[in-house]
Amino acid sequence: MPDDIIVVEGLTVRFGDFTAVDDISLTVRRGEIYGFLGPNGAGKTTTARAVTTMRRPTAGRIVIDGHDVSVDARGARELIGVCQQNLALDVDISIRENIISKGVLHRIPRKELEARMMELSDVIGLTPFLDKLPRDLSGGWKRKTVILCALIHKPSILFLDEPTAGLDTQSRHMLWDIIRILNKRGTTVFITTHYMDEAESLCDRVSIITKGKIRATGTPRELCEKFGSFTVEYNAEDGKRLVKFFHTREEAKQFYAEKESEGAVLRGTHLEDVFLEYSGKIDVSRIEEVMG
Repeated sequence: MPDDIIVVEGLTVRFGDFTAVDDISLTVRRGEIYGFLGPNGAGKTTTARAVTTMRRPTAGRIVIDGHDVSVDARGARELIGVCQQNLALDVDISIRENIISKGVLHRIPRKELEARMMELSDVIGLTPFLDKLPRDLSGGWKRKTVILCALIHKPSILFLDEPTAGLDTQSRHMLWDIIRILNKRGTTVFITTHYMDEAESLCDRVSIITKGKIRATGTPRELCEKFGSFTVEYNAEDGKRLVKFFHTREEAKQFYAEKESEGAVLRGTHLEDVFLEYSGKIDVSRIEEVMG
């Protein structure tokens, strides 16, 4: 049996009459990069906040490496590092002082804290920026600082909530490399994201959540193969772009030949295709009506 470091059973989170997370269950295996995917408002962040003890669930059970959060939240918190979407840095002190302040909160002895900060700074590439203020850093380097702060107490699990939201392409890939390095050093990583290329590039397994419910879980390849390994994308008569899935290349090629005059493209199935099948595409008919 896989060694499950996170176990969530029947998690429900309500805000008044609104159910943000609706009776979901999931497991994260020790040492994997697990992606939690969904559109904005799907329940990703609410789930992550509940699992990281920052939000009390309405119902359900959460176990972090053997620690039941309902009875031992402190023990669970000592095992996790959290990098939230908003960059929580003190803008009036240096990067070094920001990191040290986080270490002090975790009661790490000063000598050990300095050594740990330098080790992580070297791994992440942050050492040349330690004496700069946050306002002097780009969004990507600020994000790396927040990740380092989350790692300073050597957590077993790192939670990243939309880690590359708003970053340019170069910064995104830089952070992807950091996540891979940390994972190879033994850190289990839980990522919430709505970027499918990010999930496809990084994650060992993913779950897709929409409207508070988990719709599918598996490796990116498993989820793609469920619909078909090959996709033909083509233009409909009304101008919309359509896709059709196939399990064999021969079937796909035959359909492609029929639709070639309609701007058809034959390609492998992407995780984004799967995501859209589960989460639904935006109905543009109303937009067309308004635009005339």
